[in-house]
Amino acid sequence: MSLKSLCFTKDWTLFLDRDGVINKRIPGGYVTHWEDFEFLEGVLEALKIFTGIFGRIIIVSNQQGIGKGLMTVEQLKAVDSKMKAEIILAGGWIDGSYYSPHLEEDAHPDRKPGTGMGIKAKADFPEIEFSKSVMAGDSSSDIAFGKKLGILTVFIGENQTEEDQSTKAEYNFGSLFDFAKTITQHSTLNTQH
Repeated sequence: MSLKSLCFTKDWTLFLDRDGVINKRIPGGYVTHWEDFEFLEGVLEALKIFTGIFGRIIIVSNQQGIGKGLMTVEQLKAVDSKMKAEIILAGGWIDGSYYSPHLEEDAHPDRKPGTGMGIKAKADFPEIEFSKSVMAGDSSSDIAFGKKLGILTVFIGENQTEEDQSTKAEYNFGSLFDFAKTITQHSTLNTQH
């Protein structure tokens, strides 16, 4: 299925990973304070575009820095709050954000590739249909999360080379902005809401 054949409307939901997709990932580290947070180039414009297209935009992010004791839930919430404020100032919107503090080795169902954060989002937003959702992320766990829920998957970053079909995305874009530009070019979305 090509993106040209998809017609995203306000009954679609966009799920987004955070680190490496919305903001710069800190290699071997975690965003523990707002001063550590840096939006990737074009992300604020992309989120403004997505806000005009999708009915809901939901962040789902593993944050095991909490489980490791490197940051607190309060610190995470403070960063999340500041991030959302900046997105709103730029004309975008985030409907909900879900974070998993659990360690990778715990294999908790809330930690991607587990589907817990998606299930919680649907409980909070019952109108979400996974068959009318997109998951954009930069790791195999993001893609596996999407596939387990029956969500269309988009890999953000350099070309994905996964051999395992359970973690290979349907689409691949270098950045969130590239994805946003492409779906505005291939759709009549802006006349449909």
